[in-house]
Amino acid sequence: MPRVSYNVARLKRKRRILGQAKGYFGRRKNLYKTAKEAVERSWRYAYRDRKNRKREFRRLWIARINAAARQHDLSYSRFMNGLKVAGVEVNRKVLADLAITDPNAFGRLAETAKSSLQ
Repeated sequence: MPRVSYNVARLKRKRRILGQAKGYFGRRKNLYKTAKEAVERSWRYAYRDRKNRKREFRRLWIARINAAARQHDLSYSRFMNGLKVAGVEVNRKVLADLAITDPNAFGRLAETAKSSLQ
């Protein structure tokens, strides 16, 4: 039975890791072991931060909605509750965008929320 060589597969694996480490500083870009550690760490950070990005954007949208709602004498929670009672189904991303780009439309939504709370 012929001897099996894993040379091609090993080199392909190394080339893939070193390609992913391209742009890293110092030995992390050209020594396989340190490059592998750095790349695997970067994968962990990327996985974690894909989740964190969703949280951070939601926090940003809520802060923007709160700031705009307070200009209309409403707190964030009262504003959102008023919209819910009024049956307005607009998500936070769109509300935050309205608060910045179209304050008049946001003001009309604030009036709707206020009137539905009374």
